[in-house]
Amino acid sequence: MIRLENVNKSFGDLKVLNDISITFESGKTNLIIGQSGSGKTVLLKSIIGLHDVDNGAIFYNDRNFTELNHKGKKEIRKEMGMVFQGGALFDSLNVEENVRFPLDMFSTMSEKEKSKRVAFCLDRVNIQNANHLYPAEISGGMQKRVAIARAIALNPKYLFCDEPNSGLDPVTAIVIDNLIQEITKEFDMTTIINTHDMNSVMEIGEKILFISKGYKAWEGNKDQIFNTENQALNDFVFASDLFKNIKKST
Repeated sequence: MIRLENVNKSFGDLKVLNDISITFESGKTNLIIGQSGSGKTVLLKSIIGLHDVDNGAIFYNDRNFTELNHKGKKEIRKEMGMVFQGGALFDSLNVEENVRFPLDMFSTMSEKEKSKRVAFCLDRVNIQNANHLYPAEISGGMQKRVAIARAIALNPKYLFCDEPNSGLDPVTAIVIDNLIQEITKEFDMTTIINTHDMNSVMEIGEKILFISKGYKAWEGNKDQIFNTENQALNDFVFASDLFKNIKKST
């Protein structure tokens, strides 16, 4: 679980986050949505500690992340996994080496244990016979699956995904969504996904935070979103004719 209490963040005179309070639950896919410039990326970066908040608190279970020193924050970061936009695999490393990288950097496993863990993670994301291929030699969807395997290599308690479906076709995007949801439940992780993909919202939105102009404008789930009277949310989610028709049919 990750809990935010009255989080605020400004850059100079520009107030980006305004008094954000919410709880992201473990074992569920928690989505942050909002228009470009709404503050959702700053919020995600604040949660993982890339930005220091001006005031308010961010709790990882019962640990106040905002009050910890560098050493304390580093310990919590060891419990995090990150899937970056675009995958962000190392071009000079093959698939196996990419997944092995965090184990080499942060674990005390033996070489045999690392190999076993890499094999498990690749199998979990349904990657076979690709260990020695390089990122340029595999598809975008496979790159995202390798990125997920790398993110779970250290068995994290917290998984963060920044636009995980960026650049993927709709069918592959659904595969990635379902994979993230499956491993979230399987390992009881607290997963937070920053996305603008409305298909993801409708597919795996178990907890949704809608940010508008730096404020928490709405929270709920994928079922409640069809009945909301929040005009800003309706304008954002049902902007396309496809989703307008879905809303009318519910």
